[in-house]
Amino acid sequence: MLTRTVAVGFSLITVAETMTTAAATTSSESRGLHTSAGRDAPSSSPLRRLQRLAAVPGFDPGRVNDLLLLRPDTGGQSGSQPKEESGNRHVVFFHGDIQNFQEDMALQPEGAQWLSWSLEQVALTLGRRFPGKHIWVVRASRMYLHKFSCYNNFVESNMFGAPEHSPDFGAFRHLRALLSHGMERANLPNPLQPHGDANSIPSGFSLTLVGFSKGCVVLNQMVYELAGARADPQMSHFVKRISDMYWLDGGHPGGSETWVTSKEVLKELASSGVCIHTHVTPYEVCEKYARCGPGWAVMDQR
Repeated sequence: MLTRTVAVGFSLITVAETMTTAAATTSSESRGLHTSAGRDAPSSSPLRRLQRLAAVPGFDPGRVNDLLLLRPDTGGQSGSQPKEESGNRHVVFFHGDIQNFQEDMALQPEGAQWLSWSLEQVALTLGRRFPGKHIWVVRASRMYLHKFSCYNNFVESNMFGAPEHSPDFGAFRHLRALLSHGMERANLPNPLQPHGDANSIPSGFSLTLVGFSKGCVVLNQMVYELAGARADPQMSHFVKRISDMYWLDGGHPGGSETWVTSKEVLKELASSGVCIHTHVTPYEVCEKYARCGPGWAVMDQR
């Protein structure tokens, strides 16, 4: 469909498959993640590279999100890339329904059985798929009934998180400011600036966006905003640094807008130079599965 559509090979197909089948992490490992903070973990553990950042503001004070940052493991790097460039590669992940921080999921009957897919565990999985990159997990600003992820800061949504897309909600502006303030909070060197022209983008900065299940509504919203963002002198240089976008089994409990189908909007995406990766399962694309229930029930059906 798109000129640069790429079938998922190396990428995140393994992540999507394992996230939509039986959990691959043992319950003992999940309990260990729940009880071990970064400083308390063994020196060799990747948990030491995890950092939670609470209530990080976006482009206006009313939009805040919790972030989880996994710093890259630099111990095994060869040093062939300049330090300032290799340190500015970032992956941003938007999670699905029922996924949350480990301790929050453990308190909920529906969540406790899926601790292997807590935000912390997914960050570690992404860290293995994208070595050398900073992994950012964006927690949905609201979890209705502790199950439905609602990305109200990125897209107009109803109480269940089903989106109402528009071309000017400000998803790109919020993401940029969120990353900028998150990088400052985490004391990363040479952070992204919350707004500005090409000079405000750090050297070597690149961005990969990943949505899973409900999290794909954020990526869809960004596609609708793409034309305006590319024409905006304050946003165009940031958008140009997005190298890849991954849709992993996208879906939500609304009756429409699961996929972007507007030809004009898709033409803009095709001309942007962003590499597109998609992976789906029968639950989201086959009618007999789609009738099973709302988004959070997906994990129980797969």
